[in-house]
Amino acid sequence: MTAPVFNPLLAPSPLPYGLPDYAAIEPGHYLPAFERAFAEHRAEIDAITANPDAPTFENTLEPLERSGALLDAVSRAFYTVNSAHATAEIQEIDEQLAPLMSAHSDAIELDAALYARIGSVRDRLDELDLTAEQRRLVERRHTEMTRAGAALDDTAKERLTELNARLSTLTTRFEKNLLADTNDLAVVFDSAEELEGLAPGELSAAAEAARERGLDGRYAVTLTLFTGHPHLSSLVRRDARERILAASRARASRGNANDSSEVVREIVRLRAERAALLGYPSHAAYVTSDETAGSPEAVRALLRRLAGPAARNAQREKAALQRIVDETEPEPFPLAAHDWAFYTEKVRQAEYDIDTAALRPWFEAERVLRDGVFHAAHELYGLSFRERADLPSYHPDVRAFEVLDADGTPLGLYLLDLYTRDTKRGGAWMNSLVAQSALRGTKPVVVNNLNVVKPAAGEPTLLTLDNVTTLFHEFGHALHGLFARVTYPHFAGTAVHRDFVEFPSQVNEMWILWPEVLANYAVHHETGEPLPADVVERLRASETFNQGFETSEYLAAAWLDQAWHALSPSEAAAVTDVAAFEAAALADIGLDEPTVPTRYSSTYFQHIFAGGYSAGYYSYIWAEVLDADTVEWFRENGGLSRAGGDRFRARLLGVGGAKDPLEAYRDFRGRDAEIAPLLKRRGLDM
Repeated sequence: MTAPVFNPLLAPSPLPYGLPDYAAIEPGHYLPAFERAFAEHRAEIDAITANPDAPTFENTLEPLERSGALLDAVSRAFYTVNSAHATAEIQEIDEQLAPLMSAHSDAIELDAALYARIGSVRDRLDELDLTAEQRRLVERRHTEMTRAGAALDDTAKERLTELNARLSTLTTRFEKNLLADTNDLAVVFDSAEELEGLAPGELSAAAEAARERGLDGRYAVTLTLFTGHPHLSSLVRRDARERILAASRARASRGNANDSSEVVREIVRLRAERAALLGYPSHAAYVTSDETAGSPEAVRALLRRLAGPAARNAQREKAALQRIVDETEPEPFPLAAHDWAFYTEKVRQAEYDIDTAALRPWFEAERVLRDGVFHAAHELYGLSFRERADLPSYHPDVRAFEVLDADGTPLGLYLLDLYTRDTKRGGAWMNSLVAQSALRGTKPVVVNNLNVVKPAAGEPTLLTLDNVTTLFHEFGHALHGLFARVTYPHFAGTAVHRDFVEFPSQVNEMWILWPEVLANYAVHHETGEPLPADVVERLRASETFNQGFETSEYLAAAWLDQAWHALSPSEAAAVTDVAAFEAAALADIGLDEPTVPTRYSSTYFQHIFAGGYSAGYYSYIWAEVLDADTVEWFRENGGLSRAGGDRFRARLLGVGGAKDPLEAYRDFRGRDAEIAPLLKRRGLDM
């Protein structure tokens, strides 16, 4: 691969807010830019450690925070594309880059001279005149380097570096296998009749997906990251539902070139060995020791507390679904996993008179975005959004919005990449292209990625209620990134403990059904009629409906994550069968109900084997304790108001990682969070 002469990644971006100039960036630019950035960062660190003066905050921590700016910019530009538009060329670069990134990171994190200088400053903290953010920076940098292995001897560091390099290669392979097998397993149907129950827009999207694969006249259903698929709730033909769920559950476990079973086993073994090398009994113990949870025992206690009631609720729900099957089907059959969503909708209609599929005409994507998500942010925080069609991005579907604060001051950029494609990984996420930092003089540029199926040209994008929830959720992360007001880039935006990061995003979901917000965006895209008031009331009444299933399938995945990462090196080495290990783990917590499969099985559990959630998938339910308690606060303190929004922004969203998260929560709430609101929300308070 020959690199072009001019490399736009090595020059300041000419675009506002430092947005990467993707119109000028070619794949061949990335590796040369990384090589330059590695060398520049290394030289910056060497300058710090070579300083003959006694270590101070000003000559050690501050230049450390200034260092790596080029590497940070190149990394954010590349990894944004790698997750959202991973062409074959980009994937090849990622495979070459993984061990290089690991080696560079280790060289910095394990640098004994740098560690000694930071330790010297830390030892004199009480003698120094530092701000609260500066004190926390010293403490966090020292803790993070200690956890990375900086205090180990040279032999242990050498082995640690080998482990990290191999793990970086394995996680990259896991992600590549999953993307390839997900695309390969798209379920192809010969006729529209087989897809009876899909809305016209969904049917046209399946036809378009088939055409893109050279299958004109047929229909292709692409897979989502979850085990379950949205179409399972509406497809009338049982064999169609069965084919889709079977394909979903088979991903990366079919014994082909994309099988990740051995990848999973090796990742678990190496993570266990690394944890032992660092002085921890397991990878889970290593991870949670630096989270708000504190220990895997605390995590498992919460999961077990919730699993029993959730499983019992799921059994009651299953019985209700079986009754519907027995009463309505000419030839009744035992309920199977691929039937759950379909008959759940029938029960929902019978008990609450709600057909969620029929709600889609009221959830047109542009209206949800502008009059729902943006409107709530305006009412709470005074924000306004101005689309910038003049700004290029890595794919034509990506839209850019300039975000203005209440006084009209430019705050940052918000990018939205809504639609699914074969080059995008599954799920939904937020990432920062530019992190806010007063020290570096940067404003935030944040990206939201979703995987909504794109309709045929000229047709509106109609969202499901789940899609709406995801958009509000991911925008909560975006606000966390946009509102950061920190000096040091180490603390920018979502750079907080993993089991705290989901809290702001989950809080933002509360506005979906908030009366003033819902009335503003839930308008029929053809008639202009608002969503009927009686439907709204029934939606609110059904909020705990199917929570047995939803809580169980989530808890099963969270427990599976903990089970894998609680293993010692010898226990990890003894695992020979991924499926058998899963079955035993789920039986242990009582979440092995065949009709309620885990949200993710191991070979497609991207969060923990290719993302940043290893031993941390519990974070969603852990953060939901804070979220549910915060929703109660808003209800008690004026709801959708600038006063409430400004308090939440100033005391939580804006502090990033510059303050202990639970301390920040107490500052906002006036006390620690209580679990009762969560139990009530999920129907577990019986």
